[in-house]
Amino acid sequence: MKKKSSEKRRHVVAWANKAEWDQVLEYLYSKDSALQRFALQRISAWRGRYASSSPVAVDCTADLVRCQVLDRSGQLDGEDLVLLYGAGLVRFVNLITERQQGRTARPLRRLAGNLNIPEWVVNLRHDITHRKLPTLKWCRKGCKVVLEWLQQEYWSRQLGGGPNEDWDSESDGEDEEVDLKRHGDELIARQKKMEAYKTARELLISFEKEQYQALDRLPEDKEKNLWPAPFADMSWLLGEIKQFAVQSSNLVIDVLLEDGFLVPTAEQLETLGCDAASDNGGATEPRLAQAFLRFWLPLLKILNSTSFIHLLLEKLFVELKLLTKEQNTHRAFYIAAWISEIIVCNSNKFEYHFETKGQKKARMKDRVFVNRIQLRWQQLLSACLDSPCVSTPHLLQLILDDMEHPLPLETRQKLLRLCSIYTQDTHCESDTPPQRKQQPIYTLESLHEKLQHSRRLNHPRRSPAEAERSESSQEYKWADGQAEKAKLLRGSPWQVCNDKVLWKNYPLGKVPGQSDDPSRLMVEHYSTMTVFDQPVELESSAAHSIPGSSPPVRTAGGLLWNHSDINKLKSGLQLF
Repeated sequence: MKKKSSEKRRHVVAWANKAEWDQVLEYLYSKDSALQRFALQRISAWRGRYASSSPVAVDCTADLVRCQVLDRSGQLDGEDLVLLYGAGLVRFVNLITERQQGRTARPLRRLAGNLNIPEWVVNLRHDITHRKLPTLKWCRKGCKVVLEWLQQEYWSRQLGGGPNEDWDSESDGEDEEVDLKRHGDELIARQKKMEAYKTARELLISFEKEQYQALDRLPEDKEKNLWPAPFADMSWLLGEIKQFAVQSSNLVIDVLLEDGFLVPTAEQLETLGCDAASDNGGATEPRLAQAFLRFWLPLLKILNSTSFIHLLLEKLFVELKLLTKEQNTHRAFYIAAWISEIIVCNSNKFEYHFETKGQKKARMKDRVFVNRIQLRWQQLLSACLDSPCVSTPHLLQLILDDMEHPLPLETRQKLLRLCSIYTQDTHCESDTPPQRKQQPIYTLESLHEKLQHSRRLNHPRRSPAEAERSESSQEYKWADGQAEKAKLLRGSPWQVCNDKVLWKNYPLGKVPGQSDDPSRLMVEHYSTMTVFDQPVELESSAAHSIPGSSPPVRTAGGLLWNHSDINKLKSGLQLF
């Protein structure tokens, strides 16, 4: 299978390094003819190394730049220049569009339009080839526009590390036909997927119709929770659904998660005689109504398999994560309720030692699957924490209690507490169970009040006079500190800034008013002073002066320093 033409490939290049490439590019688009000649010589060397595989864009750029160099030299007259420019423009259009041609020839205007080449450049090439030669003015303009196009579409992309364009790739001219074939295959695959989706939806709608017909045939004196067993004529439909799900489990689950299937509408709930979602455990601990669960049990038991359950749980958590940004509590309730139902079916936490065989059979009748399966607990735990909602603490509790290798008890308690804090909602206090209401609620306001309370305990209230004296003492200390800093910096080019400057707005090493020009940091931009012109201040000289000693004497040859003078200088130095 061929790689895509736009895919990056490793290949040998003719230039020594990136510095040489940058230099050639800079010289090519320079206004100096000498620099352009040097760049053309380097490209000639590249061609010698490339043999016959030199990049098309590099060759076209060199041809057109050579035209500009000869034009500026004044060695050729107008007609010669028109022929020279014309040859360069014809080669550019032909070479750039050559690799776009397939087995059947196509118009150059169409190919050039796909590459954003101006149409008048193609017309100029046509006039040079078949008609009267254009004027020198139009040739120069065409050369300038083409060089700008090459710089934008080739040279700049190489500097940015972008992928090579299709017109400069090593393709065999059939890339467009391959793309068309691939596009056609994608359309066929999409059409088949749509047909399979319609088939899955029709099968599931047929199942619902059969179940509603069975409900209508149920005697009125019986409760709707006592759902009748599936009729024999439904077995063929369940078999069709099972056979279809073997090949397209994803489509079946996608249809099941739509509104009107596992997420019932208000009309469906009314038909089944089910209560509202708030009457089935609330949003914090969602539970499915028994009549609604039994409505789908025949289908789910037919589709029951380890891979199907894993895929169903994965898609249920993905859907729950998408609903965290939407205010669709009805849909989120039933998605979370189905997750809870599947995990409870797999749970071995509850053991019924005193139930009879008949009671056990009745209990197992309302379960999607009976035998315990090995769920992907780490994946379920991550998916549950990644889709926070009001039902997340309940689902997290079920997962932590049923894990094959449970987490430490302290870790589980902290995880549940953090989950409760993150998902708490002040507007749904009525849905909170009593044991959870006893737990403290942590908010930013409570933390702020706690911090203020601790500050009041650590710092008792002071009188206004004491507070004023404390503020004045702090001001004096600040002033003394500033004076000490100014004294230490005396004679230094640095000084203390007393202005109110938001230093967080300035990067490290930069001061307000400093220019962004990096050349200002160079040494040659600073003026230097000779030793004779530098002021020498020895503040400690008075304290260490010796009676009868005289200061250093300036002579014609400069200052004569003795050992005593050097010691005096060292005593006056201050390091920062």
